[in-house]
Amino acid sequence: MLTLLCLFGKLAWAQQNKVTAYYPSRDEMLKNYSHASLTDSAVKGTVFKATVSPVWKPDGKGFIYRNIISKDSLAQYVYINAEQGTRQPAFDNEKLASALGKVTGSAVSKDRLVLYDLKWEADGAGLQFKYKNNFYTANLINYTVAKTSSWANNQQPYRWRRRDSISPDKKWVAFIKDFNVHVRPVNGGVPVKLTTAGTKEKPFGELQWAPNGHYLTGYHTDPREIKKVYHILTSLPNTTRGELRSQEYAQPGDEFTAYEMYTFNMVTLTGQKVQEEKIDFLGIPTQNWESDGRHFIYEKADRGHQRYRIIEVDAQTGTARTLIEEKTNTFIYEQRIYMKHLPATNEIIWSSEKNGWRHLYLVDTKAGKIKNAITSGNWVVRSIDSIDAVKREVWFTASGMNKVEDPYFVHYYRIGFNGKNLVSLTPAAGNHQVTFSPNKKYFTDTYSTINTAPITELRFTQTGKKIMDLEQADISKLMATGIKLPEVFIAKARDGVTDCWGILCRPSTFDVQKSYPVIEYIYAGPQDSFVPKSFRAWSEMQSIAELGFMVVMLDGMGTANRSKAFHDVCWKNLADAGLPDRILWIKALAKKYSYLDTTRVGIFGTSAGGQNSTGALLFHPEFYNCAVSACGCHDNRVDKQWWNEQWMGYPVGPHYAEQSNVTNAHKLKGHLLLIVGEADTNVPPESTYRVVDALIKANKDFDLLTVPGMGHSDGGPYGRRKLRDFFVKHLMLIDPPNRNL
Repeated sequence: MLTLLCLFGKLAWAQQNKVTAYYPSRDEMLKNYSHASLTDSAVKGTVFKATVSPVWKPDGKGFIYRNIISKDSLAQYVYINAEQGTRQPAFDNEKLASALGKVTGSAVSKDRLVLYDLKWEADGAGLQFKYKNNFYTANLINYTVAKTSSWANNQQPYRWRRRDSISPDKKWVAFIKDFNVHVRPVNGGVPVKLTTAGTKEKPFGELQWAPNGHYLTGYHTDPREIKKVYHILTSLPNTTRGELRSQEYAQPGDEFTAYEMYTFNMVTLTGQKVQEEKIDFLGIPTQNWESDGRHFIYEKADRGHQRYRIIEVDAQTGTARTLIEEKTNTFIYEQRIYMKHLPATNEIIWSSEKNGWRHLYLVDTKAGKIKNAITSGNWVVRSIDSIDAVKREVWFTASGMNKVEDPYFVHYYRIGFNGKNLVSLTPAAGNHQVTFSPNKKYFTDTYSTINTAPITELRFTQTGKKIMDLEQADISKLMATGIKLPEVFIAKARDGVTDCWGILCRPSTFDVQKSYPVIEYIYAGPQDSFVPKSFRAWSEMQSIAELGFMVVMLDGMGTANRSKAFHDVCWKNLADAGLPDRILWIKALAKKYSYLDTTRVGIFGTSAGGQNSTGALLFHPEFYNCAVSACGCHDNRVDKQWWNEQWMGYPVGPHYAEQSNVTNAHKLKGHLLLIVGEADTNVPPESTYRVVDALIKANKDFDLLTVPGMGHSDGGPYGRRKLRDFFVKHLMLIDPPNRNL
C-alpha cells in the first residue's frame, strides 16, 4: 500500500510538471539492461588520436609517440622534429616487424605492431620497447633487434640504502651505541660519547650530517607504539578456517612519537638540545642547510593543523628562530604546502592560503620576512612544475585565472620571482596536460573538456607560441553509437553567490516528455575536487544512465581547488559533505530540465563517498530516497588519523560523534545498501559493521553486501551490478532480473 501511495504521489508530481513519470514495464526494463550492456561494449575503442605521450630524444630536439587510429589497436608511430616543426613515420614498420619476428621466432604484422614502454637509447639511434612480455632494443639505422632486460642501459631498480654514517668530509663516523650518540675518527681512534640521556625507552637516533661535515644532528626520541586494526579473511583457498590479519593503523587521537632535536659540533665535540619545541607530529622533518654550512631550516606543523612554521636553527649554538609563522582558526592543508629552499640567495619560495587563495611568496631567510608575493589574485596555484633559480622563474599550474572558463581547468604558466612577466603557456580554453622536452625548450599540450575532444599541439616554452598541431581526437565512431556526452551545469551554492560546477549524464534514449529518476555520484573528500574535467569516452556514470537514470556529479562547498572560504566549509563538518549545495544544484538543474524527477533521487559513493551517501539519507531524507555506500569511512574516529584530523581537527571532540553515521543510524528513513570488503586495509571494515550494528539495534531495514577477500573497493563487478539493481528496484519500482534462473 505504501509503495502504491508513493507511486501515486510521484505521478501527480509528473502531471503537475507536464511530463510523464518514467516507470518502465518489466519487459522494458529488461531491454534497458540489455541496451546498457550492449552500449558498454559498443563504445569501447571508438575514440582515436586522443593520446599523445611523447618520448623525447635525449637531446630534446624531437620525440616519438604512438597514435591509435583504429578499434583493433592499429597504430602509427610518429616522429616529430621539434626544431623544424615537421612530422614523419618514426621508423619503417615493415623492416622493424621483420627484424622483430626473427628474434621472437614468430611472424610480426607490420600493421599490428603494438609496442609499449618506448624509450630512446642515449645515442638517439636506438629505441627500447616492450613487445608482448619481453623487452627489446632496435637500431633504427640498420634495423637490428636484440632482446634485452627491462633494465636496459645498465639501469637498476631502485633499492633502499641505509644512510651513510660517514661525514661528508670523510673525517668522522657517527653511530648509536647503548642508545646514545657516538662519533669516532674515520682513520681510527677512541670513540667519543656525545650524549648520556639516551635509554632503551627513550633512545637517540635519526642522525644526519651537515653537507660540510662540521655538524651532526640527531633526535632524542620518545617512541609511541602504533596500535593495530584487524580483519578476518574468511574464504582463502585450501583452508577451513578464517585467517586473522592485522596492520598498524593510527586513528584520530592516538599518540605520536615525539622528537627532541640536538646538534653536535665536530670541532669541539659537544652537543646541545635545540631551543625549540618537541616535534610531536608528522615525524622527522627535512633539513635544508644554508650556504654558510652552519644554519639549516625545517618545517614544523602543530598537531591540529592550525599552526605552521618555517624555523631556522644555528647548529653551533642550538638557538632557533621562526622565519615564517602561519596561524588559522580552521585548518592549514600541509600536504599542499610548497617550500623550496634556495641557499645560494638565502631565499625560500613558499605557498600559502593566508590571503584566501593558494599563492606563492618569496621569503628572505636572512631578514626572516616575505620579500614579495610571486602570484596573487582570486585564483589558485595548483602545483609547481619547477624552479629556475638562474633565470629566477617559477613554472606552475593554476586554475581560475581565466574568468570565463570552468574555475577548475588546469593551465600552465611561468612567472618571475618578483611577480612580474607572467606568461601563459596554454592559452586555449580547456583542461590541459603538458609534457616538456628534457631541455624545456618545447612542450606538448593536450587539452579538452568533458564534452569536447582532445587537441594536442607542440609549442615553444619561451613564448608559448604554437609550432604545429599534432593531433585532434576523432570521436565520430563514438558519437555514431548514439550516446549523449555529459553536459556541464552551473548553479549557486547555499550562499547564493558562489558557483558550483557539475555534470549531467543522460540516457542515450531518453524522451524529453518523460521524467527520470536522478542518481548522484558523490565523493566529497576535502583533499581535492573530483568532477572530471577532461574528455572521456565512457564512464560508470554514463553506463548507469543507460538504464534510464539522470546521473549527476558536482563539487560542493568543502572540497578543494577553490578559495579558502569554499574549502573551510568542511572544517569539523565532514557530515555536511556539501549536501546543501548539491540539493540546490539538482533542483536548479531540474528547473531547467523537467525530465529530472526530484521526487526520486538516489546517491552512491565509495570511501569518503560511502560516508557521504549514507549521510545523505540520515541528514537529508526529505530529498534523497535511497543510497548505495561502499567501504565508507562512516565514523571519523575509526578512520585513518592523518586524513581525519586534517579536516575534523584535534583533539577529538564531541563533534566527531555528533557527525558519525553510526551515531545517527537511527535516523534512517530511505533505502540503504552497504557494501564492504572484508580485507579493506584503507578503511577498517568495522567502520561499516558499526553502522550495521546501530541499524539493527534501531530495528531498521537495510541491505548489506560483504565481499570476501575484497579490499577497498566499490564492490567490483558484482557490487556495481548490485548497485544498479538496487536503484532499479527502489527508483523504478521494478524487480531487477533474476539471474538465478
